[in-house]
Amino acid sequence: MTGPARPRVLLAPVTVTPSKPLTPSHLKGLLWADVMYRATAPLAEVTYRYSHTTYHPTEQTLGFWEFLDRTHGDIDYSGLSETEIGELYVAYRGEGATATAGDMRPYADAVERTGFVHPASALVLRLWAGHYERLGLYDPGLLTHQPPGYGLEEMVSDLVAAGLGLDQRRLGGPVYLDATRFGLPLRQIITAEGRPNYLACALRELLPLAPRYDEIVVLYDRELDPDYQLLERVLAQRGPTVRRVPIGRVPIEGRITSARHGGWHGHTVDALLRTLGDHCSPEALRLGVRLYFIAGLGPGQRESFRHELLRRSIARAGQLLERAGNQPDEPAVRRTPSQLTRLLEPHRRDHLHIDPYRLTSSLLKRGRTPSRPLLSEVFL
Repeated sequence: MTGPARPRVLLAPVTVTPSKPLTPSHLKGLLWADVMYRATAPLAEVTYRYSHTTYHPTEQTLGFWEFLDRTHGDIDYSGLSETEIGELYVAYRGEGATATAGDMRPYADAVERTGFVHPASALVLRLWAGHYERLGLYDPGLLTHQPPGYGLEEMVSDLVAAGLGLDQRRLGGPVYLDATRFGLPLRQIITAEGRPNYLACALRELLPLAPRYDEIVVLYDRELDPDYQLLERVLAQRGPTVRRVPIGRVPIEGRITSARHGGWHGHTVDALLRTLGDHCSPEALRLGVRLYFIAGLGPGQRESFRHELLRRSIARAGQLLERAGNQPDEPAVRRTPSQLTRLLEPHRRDHLHIDPYRLTSSLLKRGRTPSRPLLSEVFL
């Protein structure tokens, strides 16, 4: 006889546009998603959906690609750093002009037909894959072509049929997501010229997936909360419970600014890894960054990034690893999935996924020696 079916969880974090270096705010979100995925996997069937392919058609990405080709031509990007690509992105945003839908259409068509990725963004994704490896982050397919389940027109038709879409393109207008029956405002998702925004891309991705899962967890920047309230309402109509997990950005010297404006020099993930990598073991680095960005900074955005506190967390991680390594060898029965489940369950609360903040903070309780299997499965 087979046991009861395990619950199905879809984890869908907001993606980072591959046009700039990873910053502390980006790293915080990635680490939260990573611990949530790895901690929930022993308790449920978890799908980690993180597709750059799905979100390339936004103006933020296609406009940057058009800018690069228009201003720099067919240059070789292979020798550039993340910071240098990021400086080009800041120049693009500083230009002020927005590429037209016609300017971006060839790029959008290439993304849809062939999975095209501009060489600059392809380089950034390869560099990020290296950071993922050093930090022990699960790679959900950074370099993989992962098209969404719906085409743009299929998504619009689905929304309209469900009474959740208002398509005014025949009248020369845009397409709206219409959740007014839930007391939420109309939200434009496609311009009259046919250009989708981020929310339209998310709907292409998540609408066809939603009925397959018991719970959908979306992790996102707090500034996107109005859009994710809409997304929650729409996806919940397909059956699953939808959990929104907003995560605050990390201020730098008391200020929260968008990466599009620059100001990240010396605070990029690449710079942090170069600074820290030679002063600790790979395991202490992986555990330490999770202790700091999850337990130390918490879900809010009040605390500025502080190098000394990150170093202190890495030193604390080294102590925890040493204590865990000095534990008497555990009997084989205690290494079974059921033992790991018992360690994880208290951090589940009333939902199917594990709360990364509660779990990570529990490692810091005075006098506690963490389980080595727990560290290995979730944090290293």
